[in-house]
Amino acid sequence: MKNFKLIIALVIVASLASCGDKRTPQMQYMPDMYESTPYDTDAENGLNGNPVNRKPVAGTIPRGGHPAYDIADTNEGYEKAKADLKNPLERNEANLANGKAMYTIYCTSCHGKKGDGNGHLSKTEKFLGIPNYKDRDLTEGSIYHVLMHGKNLMGSHSSQLTYKERWQIVQYVEVLRADLLK
Repeated sequence: MKNFKLIIALVIVASLASCGDKRTPQMQYMPDMYESTPYDTDAENGLNGNPVNRKPVAGTIPRGGHPAYDIADTNEGYEKAKADLKNPLERNEANLANGKAMYTIYCTSCHGKKGDGNGHLSKTEKFLGIPNYKDRDLTEGSIYHVLMHGKNLMGSHSSQLTYKERWQIVQYVEVLRADLLK
């Protein structure tokens, strides 16, 4: 009976101790984990006097980065890309193989495996008028521009594909177009 009274007393004391203000913590186990020391990352001198987050030099490209694509999404921009833009990647088997893989994922549903416009969505009449590559005056630049901005019903693929993957698809589309023109 004494143990039972002791247990009841401990339960009452514990419940009263836990009935504080619920909005503020009563006790912190590791306060340094809850309240971190803020640092001004835009300050000229950060921790120990070392500079933090300096602005990059104007006109530079970060390591692993690529030049910004600044050709406008207009008819004039399309014509400029068609005339001036060239593929910077070397044409080799590795680039063509990855271009084929990316084309299979992103393009065959509309354009078909051969680039003839007879993809699954065209056959099921979900989208009509998908162009055959042999019927179009295409260049490396025009293909890249369409991948970046889209054209007509085709949306932009710039967010799904990396810079290199877009150029690899361009190489593969040129191979498909050459096969269709034979």
